[in-house]
Amino acid sequence: MKEKYKILNFSAITDKRGSLIALENLKNIPFEIKRIYYIFDTKPEFPRGAHAHTNLEQVLIMIDGSCEIILNDGKISQNIILNRPDIGLYIGKNIWREMKNFSYGAKMLVLASDFYNEKEYIRNYDKFLKVAK
Repeated sequence: MKEKYKILNFSAITDKRGSLIALENLKNIPFEIKRIYYIFDTKPEFPRGAHAHTNLEQVLIMIDGSCEIILNDGKISQNIILNRPDIGLYIGKNIWREMKNFSYGAKMLVLASDFYNEKEYIRNYDKFLKVAK
């Protein structure tokens, strides 16, 4: 499963004014970014995700706060905590993901390799297990 996800470490440019991180297509982001969205006003008691994508690749970045990500390739499950804006989580194709335990006020930035397409989602876990074989 390790090749289907990876932690990305972003280099920050820091001085007395603060820090800046640049995200660039096919450089520190392993695909061409076609869609950007963010998740905010989260509540710890309400998980998000619970789906996979057939072809979409994503990078998840916690801009503020923290969140637990559970990844599953149909055989192995891996828990990852995201809690820093200089760390991204690359998630490849056909990986089930659940996001839970958001800290209050958490903000997550998501970069996607393609435009939104509902047909590309697998929202049923049993169907995902059949596809993941």
